[in-house]
Amino acid sequence: MANGGRDHAVIPIPAVNHIQTTTSLDRRVEEPKWLLHPSAGNSSCCIFRMPQHLLEINEKAYQPDIVSIGPYHYSDMRVEMMQQHKRRFLRDLLARTPSNGRRLDHYRQVVASMEESIRGCYSETIDLSSHDLVEIMVLDGLFTVELFCKVGRKSPSDPDDLASLSPSDPDDPIFNLAWVFPNLIRDLLRLENQIPFFVLQKLFDESKASREDSESSLAKLALEFFNHAVERTDISTTEEKHLLDLLRLSFIPKPYDQSPQGQARNIRPLVQLIRSAKKPLQGTRKAVKKFVAGIKSKTRKGNTSASIEFIQSAEKLHLAGIKFKTRDAMSILDIRFCKGVLEIPHIVLDDLRTVLFINFVAFEQCHYFHCSKHVTTYAAFMSCLIRTPADVSFLCDKTIIENRLGSNEEAADFFKNLGKDYVKFNVDASWVNATNTGYTGVVARDSSGTFIAARRSSIDAPSAAAAEAVAIRHGCELGVALGGRLFQR
Repeated sequence: MANGGRDHAVIPIPAVNHIQTTTSLDRRVEEPKWLLHPSAGNSSCCIFRMPQHLLEINEKAYQPDIVSIGPYHYSDMRVEMMQQHKRRFLRDLLARTPSNGRRLDHYRQVVASMEESIRGCYSETIDLSSHDLVEIMVLDGLFTVELFCKVGRKSPSDPDDLASLSPSDPDDPIFNLAWVFPNLIRDLLRLENQIPFFVLQKLFDESKASREDSESSLAKLALEFFNHAVERTDISTTEEKHLLDLLRLSFIPKPYDQSPQGQARNIRPLVQLIRSAKKPLQGTRKAVKKFVAGIKSKTRKGNTSASIEFIQSAEKLHLAGIKFKTRDAMSILDIRFCKGVLEIPHIVLDDLRTVLFINFVAFEQCHYFHCSKHVTTYAAFMSCLIRTPADVSFLCDKTIIENRLGSNEEAADFFKNLGKDYVKFNVDASWVNATNTGYTGVVARDSSGTFIAARRSSIDAPSAAAAEAVAIRHGCELGVALGGRLFQR
């Protein structure tokens, strides 16, 4: 034996198949199936798969219970029952179409011509053939159009009389079974469960011959349909991306709304509490200090600085002297603050509205640079006001909230989760008495503390209070630049 009598063993090492590995990589590079498509940041992309961190909060809020609309959930076994009724609705539409009207092949051709645009609306690769995608769009689109046309336009005198929703067929189980219609409405308003509005619009226009009423617009019929479940304002827009966005836009107050007395009222940002940097309104300084959390002032050699954090809970604001009042408004987003009184429109919290607001916020966050953030800002504001069940109880006593979720804890948790992961602002102001000048600084960070944006400005201000007011205004302006909106008279 060599080497001191020690034995040696041979360990075989398998060869690496470099060619196979390279071929596999080449195939993946050439034929990617994107979970987040490179074009998902375009304004045309408007229908998103929910990111994992949102699913962890409330997965059920984004996924359909009984009906799939579009390609994301069409193969889910839970929606098979409604697939049968979709085909029934399509048969009804085709049966009403006169002999010189559009047939099924025509609808297929119309949708096929839009295939590229349709695929561009979804955030992930649609792993369907052209034929299958067209079939889904035609079936789901015409089902939706037929659904809106079947439903009676006037709300039933008895809210529990669901059969009156469809005067043409009062025995239709879609409308007269109490567990079907509410779930159907919720499913039509989930972000993952949408098809592009331009597809609905084209199918609606092409199917005009099948309808007795050919004058109503698709948006009008859709909003009248949703009026059976949730109150909202009228809308005239051509910017809606899908049904969820159409309903979201209907909640946004117009630049001028009409008060119940018929008087036009100008809408201004809620947190813009001071109208003029150099001439703050009389009597507002104390209100500002109460409304905005904890102004900490320190004077040193004529220099006054203030550090401000937005916004305290409802109970704490009440203890600080802020009054709460229910506001009679056309939109629940029309919150106003005037002379120490915070006016908030009445809101009902139930299963539909919670799903609705969760999906509104999800859309605004996913479609971040291409739509306003009205609902997100409302959610962030309400999540500041409502931090405990006691805050819910207080707002219920003020008739601002009508809680149908079962407990105040559930309502508090809803707003807590709805307001998660949004932008927070830190605002600072300094003022030098000798020169009547100063600086303002605003820093925007997410909930983890990650820097998003900042602004620093030199200002002329006659007093420390004026400097504080300018700092608040600059914070609001940065928020507006990032897409946020709240409202005040």
